[in-house]
Amino acid sequence: MRTRIMMSSIAVWLAALSHPVQAQPVETIASLAVVKPVQSCAGLAQLDLSQIGGAGSKVTSAEETRSGGIPVCSVNLTLAPAIHTQVLLPTEGWTQRYLQVGCGGLCGNITLRSGASNGCQVLTDGGFVMAATDMGHSAREMEWGLDEQRRVDFAYRAQHLTALAAKALIASFYGQAEKFSYFNGCSDGGREALVEAQRYPEDFDGIVAGAPATLFQVQNTLYHGWLAVSNTAKDGSTILTSDRLPLVHKAVVEACDALDGVKDGLISEPAKCNFDIATITCKEGQKDTSTCLTTAESAVVRKIYEGPKDEKTGLPLTAGQPQPGSELNWQGVFVADERRGHFMSQMIATPVLQTIAFSKADPRFELNDLQFTRETLDALRARHPLFDATSTDLKAFEKAGGKLILWHGLADQHISPANTLSYHKALIDFMGDQSVHGFERLYLLPGTAHCGGGEGPSNLDLLTPMMAWVENGHAPDGIMTTSTGARSDFGQPELPAKGKGDAGPPPQKKLDYPPLPAMTRPVYPYPYVAAYSGKGDVNDGANWQKGNAGEIVKLRDWPGADLFSPFKPAER
Repeated sequence: MRTRIMMSSIAVWLAALSHPVQAQPVETIASLAVVKPVQSCAGLAQLDLSQIGGAGSKVTSAEETRSGGIPVCSVNLTLAPAIHTQVLLPTEGWTQRYLQVGCGGLCGNITLRSGASNGCQVLTDGGFVMAATDMGHSAREMEWGLDEQRRVDFAYRAQHLTALAAKALIASFYGQAEKFSYFNGCSDGGREALVEAQRYPEDFDGIVAGAPATLFQVQNTLYHGWLAVSNTAKDGSTILTSDRLPLVHKAVVEACDALDGVKDGLISEPAKCNFDIATITCKEGQKDTSTCLTTAESAVVRKIYEGPKDEKTGLPLTAGQPQPGSELNWQGVFVADERRGHFMSQMIATPVLQTIAFSKADPRFELNDLQFTRETLDALRARHPLFDATSTDLKAFEKAGGKLILWHGLADQHISPANTLSYHKALIDFMGDQSVHGFERLYLLPGTAHCGGGEGPSNLDLLTPMMAWVENGHAPDGIMTTSTGARSDFGQPELPAKGKGDAGPPPQKKLDYPPLPAMTRPVYPYPYVAAYSGKGDVNDGANWQKGNAGEIVKLRDWPGADLFSPFKPAER
């Protein structure tokens, strides 16, 4: 039996971030009556879940507590064989809404936090029943990847069963069903969000998918594998260390900042940036390298931007790479602080390559064994229908009245925004622009790192606009974003232990780079970009407006483009 999660770990479920932003007027969401429970919290322990999760599925605990000052009934349950889920049911302020949140990385833990919800009043007031799952395994072991059932649970079953179980608890506790249901996730949580839309179109009325790991197979092998080996010398040391990143970032910003029409320290249209790393590469024989990169360091940066290419055809093997302007965010992901340090790309790619990615597992597989070829890409196709969330057939979701908001930071260090834009465009290619515009929006956020944080204004509320869209038909347009001084932990991966007591990379050093001033900035649905009016403080969002359509992120031809297609997801 899973050890009960301490209540302190769920206290964040209602926490509101600083600098609240009202994305849509509150009156645009439905006015729903507060519904009180019709039975005791303890009584939920008797709920039969076997019809949902199979024999052995059960409630393991149900107790009243307070979280963030809001009284809730906290329910822990197991869905056979090993899916653990937690559901929080408000005892006083439930407004007939349900919110399920996804998890990041390879999951393995329960995180009841809703990101991209900054200032959402319903969330702050405790108006949602909330639920989350660990996806059927622990973050501290990778053996689950060798088990077919647990692979299926991670791929799609855990989130679907969690939705069914949570709704059963709602019906039992309040004596009625929820009026509206929502899903919000980022990174793998974004993949989980899209899996729900593609496989179970009637589970949720509204889905918010941030920086989705749509191409799970490519993402955790060719993408992170390339980033890891490209920055590793033959002796195993790191070539490009984090203290060199400010130098690179400064040069990129100086070259490309003004291309979007205003100098504000952000690159809002990285597609226009053609930065040449040679401009800051040291001359041959130069001894002082404080203001330039060595030839080896420059080669690493070039490889990061370009990505892996098939050695026979020269064609790229990923949909896209980190964008210009993301350089400061590379720290800890594929750039270590020390020459002998380790980083995230190494730690997540290796276990995936050993246990999950290919049809035949090989626990001895090491990063140096990874071949960056078309053959490797094709070998990943066997489990593409299982893990990937790239099916463009959302006709059933559209028919059910579902709404989808995609969002991605342009300075994302973990997942290229080119992936999300590729999915958006593939949706339009298959379903038509008019159809897609009726139920989907894509927001690309300048200067925003993976699932939040970064230099740009990354605090935003997408949950309230989603409710307004679902409940009253008000489709979102411009949404205000604000700066945050904190790193985001929404959707961030919890890495497998490298050694006993070692949960991941060491604490990161503070980079020597001046922070940008606090700012607000509207963001508009793709392909539109925010444009400065030419008057007033450039850091005040009130002085910005909807600009012209732009390319924003440059896409490219690659032999995996067909992975974004209306395929039938694999069933067990």
